[in-house]
Amino acid sequence: MTMHLERGLTTLNTRKRKTKKKDTKADIQRWQKELCDYNKKMRQCHAHNMQMTWDEYVDYVKGRYKPKNPPTAIKEPWHYSGPSVRQTEHVPSLNSKDSFTTATKRKPMEYTGERRLLGIATMHKSNLVPVFSEDEAVELAQMRR
Repeated sequence: MTMHLERGLTTLNTRKRKTKKKDTKADIQRWQKELCDYNKKMRQCHAHNMQMTWDEYVDYVKGRYKPKNPPTAIKEPWHYSGPSVRQTEHVPSLNSKDSFTTATKRKPMEYTGERRLLGIATMHKSNLVPVFSEDEAVELAQMRR
């Protein structure tokens, strides 16, 4: 699939750049209030190292701020040190009188009824029905909707 532009559009930026406006007194007062609120919030959440000075905050607002402590790169890569091994050789289990009994093997299920299953009949729309006698088989074969 190719990329193309609509008719009349171009990829060249032909507009003149806007000149940046000067800082007004209203901007400076707003920034002072925002800086005060920001520093207060950082003190409340015990992040005193994240507080800013006036010059740092002005740079931050204008998009020129660089953090004081940038994240440091990892000097040494992580290596697998092997599995952790238990120091003690044997830990005795707890024996209590009120504990439950040990699990036993379940007895296999056996059919003990008098009726013998002859087969499975299919009624309409894939309805499977067990058949126990020949009379039932004849009834199911003759049955219609």
